[in-house]
Amino acid sequence: MDEITRLLGSIERKRTESVSTQSTGSKLALLHRLHQLMTCVEDLNPKNELHEEVVKTLDYAFLVCGKRANKPKKDSFRLHMVTWNVATADPPDDVTTLLHLNSPKSPDLYVIGLQEVYSGPLRFVSDAVFDDPWSYLFMSLLAPQKYIKVSSIRMQGLLLLFFSKLEHVPFIRDVQATYTRTGLFGYWGNKGGVSIRLSFYGHTLCFLNCHLAAHMNYASERVDEFEYIMDMQSFDCKRAPTIVDHRLVFWFGDLNFRIQDHGMHFVRTCIDKQNYSLLWSKDQLIMMKQKEQVLQEFEEGPLDFQPTYKFDRSSDTYDTRLGLLICACLQLRKMYETPLVRLRAEGDWSADIDAMVVYSPLQPFPSSTWDWIGLYKVGFSSVSDYITYAWVKDDEVAFNEEVIQVYVSKEEIPVQGGDCVLCYYCNALKCIIGISEPFQVQASKVAIEEGMLPERINGLDKAVSGDDF
Repeated sequence: MDEITRLLGSIERKRTESVSTQSTGSKLALLHRLHQLMTCVEDLNPKNELHEEVVKTLDYAFLVCGKRANKPKKDSFRLHMVTWNVATADPPDDVTTLLHLNSPKSPDLYVIGLQEVYSGPLRFVSDAVFDDPWSYLFMSLLAPQKYIKVSSIRMQGLLLLFFSKLEHVPFIRDVQATYTRTGLFGYWGNKGGVSIRLSFYGHTLCFLNCHLAAHMNYASERVDEFEYIMDMQSFDCKRAPTIVDHRLVFWFGDLNFRIQDHGMHFVRTCIDKQNYSLLWSKDQLIMMKQKEQVLQEFEEGPLDFQPTYKFDRSSDTYDTRLGLLICACLQLRKMYETPLVRLRAEGDWSADIDAMVVYSPLQPFPSSTWDWIGLYKVGFSSVSDYITYAWVKDDEVAFNEEVIQVYVSKEEIPVQGGDCVLCYYCNALKCIIGISEPFQVQASKVAIEEGMLPERINGLDKAVSGDDF
């Protein structure tokens, strides 16, 4: 190496008088030195020991550059999380600010955890059949922004919603949700936790929304409830069978930890002057974290906001309910970038002729007789928001190892037509694993010629004669 340095150094003094030594770190200077090296190599005798040293050095340089070039880059993902005790109130008219919909940088994922959603007997029954008002509000706002509801779970007043940009949906897999009651010794769901777990580009994530015991003197009970929830919740997943087995765990909700031992006047003075750090030493969660190992595995964000308990409804005036907004950024390396299935609409689609879907498995996945392909309008709001679907195995008409065709009856295609996409739903993974490019379903020529008008019924376009109106 010393000999190489001496040789290159002498060449540089002869041939680079116009190059500033301060620019040696630039790409231009590096290219200049490589050009000099080529000139040097041409003059070397292959039988000389120096030639062998140069070859070894170049091999090492190529190895280092190759490793750097092939190293997968990390992608930044934006996660917008909301936790809000809504105090049994109906949804407000506008939550644009809450979701930061006007932000120049849109999130990749939305996770929304609500507590004390109204769950009176009549409302709870209707919410079990139809989307509850809160879910409907968020779905109607986010669907036009090309987000779909991937999963949700409800336990009485606890509600957890998970939304994703459409482009990420085929890479969200192994979706599971569960709940744990802690009210009335585990028999009542007014308190407890609901969770959604999934794989996002190969990384296991878990979101846990909790509503823990209230009142100042129950800090230890809150920790006990949290430990109980962590112990009770399990998933049918070898990689992450429990909450703590996931790569990232997000724990949030109305946790009910308070600021203790400080008088109200002192607390209000700190809030008014934004001296929040003076309150940290008496924050129950911080205090309990110092002695409870189960809490030490979690990292809390900076407490640079005023305490969230309690506000009057629809105001910033203290004294009633909790409303908390958290925005977070996530940097992960994609473990894969190819969906499990590629699918497309074959030929022209309309309600006048039977249609065909063509799909190709790109990677092995656990297919079953319960897999289906759904037809969705562009801008659909959730997995269940399909126009129609076809069972993959039942409606197969032709296949080989690379391409499989699935039949869709013309009776199931909307006569009105519109912009649509096809989605392959894998029952074993509980998620969509492939989405087609958007395509046009043509309006039915037969319906137009016969003077039939479309009517939207139960999510399907049904043709009704104009004379029947």
